[in-house]
Amino acid sequence: MAINVAIVGATGAVGVEFMEVLARRNFPVGKLTLLASKRSAGTTLPFKGQQITVQELTADSFKGHDLALFSAGSGVSKQYRQACVEAGCLMVDNSSAFRMEDGVPLVVPEINPGEAAKALQRNGGKGVIANPNCSTIIALMALAPLHREAGIKRLVAATYQAASGAGHAAMVELQESTRAALDGKPFTPKVLPLPYAFNLFPHNSPWIEAEGYCEEEIKLRKETHKILGDSRPRITATCVRVPVLRAHSEALNVEFERPLNVARAYEVLRQAVGVTVREDRAANRWPMPLEVSGHDNVQVGRIRVDTSNPNTLDIWVVGDQLLKGAALNAVQCAEVALLGKLAPNANP
Repeated sequence: MAINVAIVGATGAVGVEFMEVLARRNFPVGKLTLLASKRSAGTTLPFKGQQITVQELTADSFKGHDLALFSAGSGVSKQYRQACVEAGCLMVDNSSAFRMEDGVPLVVPEINPGEAAKALQRNGGKGVIANPNCSTIIALMALAPLHREAGIKRLVAATYQAASGAGHAAMVELQESTRAALDGKPFTPKVLPLPYAFNLFPHNSPWIEAEGYCEEEIKLRKETHKILGDSRPRITATCVRVPVLRAHSEALNVEFERPLNVARAYEVLRQAVGVTVREDRAANRWPMPLEVSGHDNVQVGRIRVDTSNPNTLDIWVVGDQLLKGAALNAVQCAEVALLGKLAPNANP
């Protein structure tokens, strides 16, 4: 079975990861079309030993394709949705454009794979699968198995989010500003609103004045409820941008409805697909962004009892934002929807 694939936003950080993930997972790509803005058209990118020329994105780009992987921002996704779906092409969108839209499935394949097939129903899913926010995916890879086991009553999340979440330009800016700081040279940020080298700040997504939260924090709450199919867990989050290149870390304080001890939590997570338990207490080694970067699995460790609140655990979770937080999850959605299966992780 050959599937013709289009990648929208192919020259961006997630677009490049799309190609690498498709190759690593032996996704049955027939024709691969790389799409981007007029400015990027004409450049070439490698895929399985070939150099593929990037084409300018137009409304006609999706004809003859079975799958379109989008990572070019909400505006582009909204603009080309109709053209994509009318061409009979499954759209897996990495932006926030359709995540909370009724009838559009929001999918993490290890958690709610049955939702992916709904995107093939023209009247319901409208040919679109929404890829959740990166911090939501990474958290839920650990939380969903525990929710099935003991029921989450309340979640307090603190996220430490890498530059990759703001795109390739932000990663470059972190590198360049760090180099300037080490050399004692001035640097004016252009991508992120505040100095990034040797610094951290509350997440730079728009602030919702009425609630006192930024959009990133609200996404984690709303998307978690939709993916779990359960709006009962009470959720609050503080999201922070930290000077790390590509993996997000999260400190999760989780209160459960039913008793759950540390040993059972570890047992559940060791059995969870796409999760690796990593810790060496004697050496004080836990999941770290440097060691998680480039790996498919989300890593979990440092589970302990919250001594201030009954039936509550503290959990440390780290995941590669460009992989499970974006490109990998999107390709997995396509696998489930079009191939009816979830392939094993190629680089756990």
